[in-house]
Amino acid sequence: MKKILAGVLSLVALTACGDSKNQNANNITSDAEQTMNNTSTIPVAKDSKVLIHTSEGDIEVLLYGDTPKHNANFLKLAKEGYYDGTLFHRVINEFMVQTGDPDSKGAPAGKALGQGGPGYQIDAEFVYPKYFHKKGALAAARTADQVNPERKSSGSQFYIVTGKVYSPEELTQMEMQMKQGAMQGVFYKLADERRTEIIKMQQEGDQAGLMKLQEELIALAEQQTPDVKFTEEQRNAYTTVGGTPFLDNQYTVFGEVTKGLDVVTKIEKAQTGAGDRPVTDIKILSVEVLD
Repeated sequence: MKKILAGVLSLVALTACGDSKNQNANNITSDAEQTMNNTSTIPVAKDSKVLIHTSEGDIEVLLYGDTPKHNANFLKLAKEGYYDGTLFHRVINEFMVQTGDPDSKGAPAGKALGQGGPGYQIDAEFVYPKYFHKKGALAAARTADQVNPERKSSGSQFYIVTGKVYSPEELTQMEMQMKQGAMQGVFYKLADERRTEIIKMQQEGDQAGLMKLQEELIALAEQQTPDVKFTEEQRNAYTTVGGTPFLDNQYTVFGEVTKGLDVVTKIEKAQTGAGDRPVTDIKILSVEVLD
C-alpha cells in the first residue's frame, strides 16, 4: 500500500477533479443527467415484474421492492413508453449489456451514444451485500466518482450483468485489490482535507515534513478502511454462474432477470464496432408491466 501511495501528496495538492471522460473500459457511465430526481419520499415498494420485449426476444425482470426509488422510476418510464425503441448501445462480452439512452432511438451508425437521459438522477440505493453483481443482475448506470461522489444513478440508463465465472483464488485476489482501492480513496480524502498544509510544505521545500505527513495519512487510511470480503452467497454465485464482482457496492443493483437470460447472452455475443455498439441494431421494442 505504501508503494501505491508513495509521493501522491504533491498530486493531491496540484490536481483538481478528474476528467469524467477518462474512464476505464469496465466502468458503466452515463454522462448527461445533471439534476436531482424528486423521489425522496417514496416508501418501500413491493417487488414488481416487467417484461422487456427486445428484437432478440423477451427478458422478464424482477424489480426489487427495497430499492423503491429505482423501482418506481423504472415502472414510470416503462408505462410512458420511454424505453420503446432504445438500443442496446453498449455491449461487452463477459461483462454486461447496456441500454436506456433515449438518444439511441433511430440513431444512425457511428453516432456516439451513452449520454442521454431524462434530465435527472436517482439517489443511490445500495442494498449490499444482499444485492450484488451476479449474472442477470439489473443495475443503474451512472457518472464517474470524480463528478458524482454520491454515486447517484442515471435517470434511465441501465445494464444487465453477464460477466464470467471466477475461481476462489481470483476472488481472494480481487478482495485484496478492492481493499487497496478503498484505502487509496480514504487516503486521498484525508490528504485533500490537509491540502493547505501540504501546499505550504511544498512551497517551503519541506520534504521531511511531507514524508512524515504521508506516513501519518497512510496509517490513518489503514485504520479507517474496513476489510473487503465477499459473502458466502457472493462467492458461490461468482464461482458458479458468474458475474462482475469488481462493480459491487459501486452501482445500484435494483433487480434481476428471472426469465430470458439466454436472450441477454445472445445480445452479449453480438458483433460490435466503435464504442462497443452492436453492428446490427438491437433494440427494446416495449416494456410491459406484469405486476
